[in-house]
Amino acid sequence: MPYYVYVMSNKQNGTLYIGITSDLARRVFEHREGLIDGFTKLHGLKKLVYYETYEDSLIAIQREKSFKKWNRNWKLRVIIDFNPEWNDLYEQLI
Repeated sequence: MPYYVYVMSNKQNGTLYIGITSDLARRVFEHREGLIDGFTKLHGLKKLVYYETYEDSLIAIQREKSFKKWNRNWKLRVIIDFNPEWNDLYEQLI
């Protein structure tokens, strides 16, 4: 089963949320539709702008924790390298 570390945002260079899931399409749908109370709903983070895939849940969890600790400029560089236009990647999942 794959595991995903992902980043949601509201706009280019906007607020970022980093999460982990085993069902990326379902989880992003929940964020987009406001089905989950919390940070993403409060800040209107509905765009999937980045994700990574892992086969090992422990490695994915460690990556998520590391990603959250890194400074904002590093996070922005990673997103821009992967998705320079900050497109919503959700459509690629479904």
